[in-house]
Amino acid sequence: MVSVPLELVDRRTGSKERLRLWIRLLRVVHVVEAELRERLKREFDSTLPRFDVLSALYREREGMLMSDLSRFLLVSNGNVTGIVERLVADGLVQRAAREGDRRAFVVRLTEEGTARFAAMAAAHEGWIADLLGEVSETDAKALSAMLKAFRSNWEGEH
Repeated sequence: MVSVPLELVDRRTGSKERLRLWIRLLRVVHVVEAELRERLKREFDSTLPRFDVLSALYREREGMLMSDLSRFLLVSNGNVTGIVERLVADGLVQRAAREGDRRAFVVRLTEEGTARFAAMAAAHEGWIADLLGEVSETDAKALSAMLKAFRSNWEGEH
């Protein structure tokens, strides 16, 4: 007979229910994300990655270094560079060399980019309210707190 460490047994208690939870979380994320992608494309001729970049820059009105932007979005510098180049071409973002270091670029929203993102963000908030309308405010707060605690605990291990 094989001996299983007690801490592993304790962790596996309820593992099937946790697996079901994971599958449900993935399903919700995929369904909501697909709908958001479709609505962004249809109503704003935009993509979710473009929305994410605009959102990050909207929060940081003074702009962000490209490297900080890619770290914030958890994507490679190359992915952010391609998106930013298209946003610059569309007049929504401006890019400038960082003072004292011409290799580092700061990106920020233009006035047009700020206005466009504000409209997108308002629509996005409404879409989320619609898509998650069956979740009460109380349940949303509770689930959000649980996921925040999970994230904090899990990230602490890495």
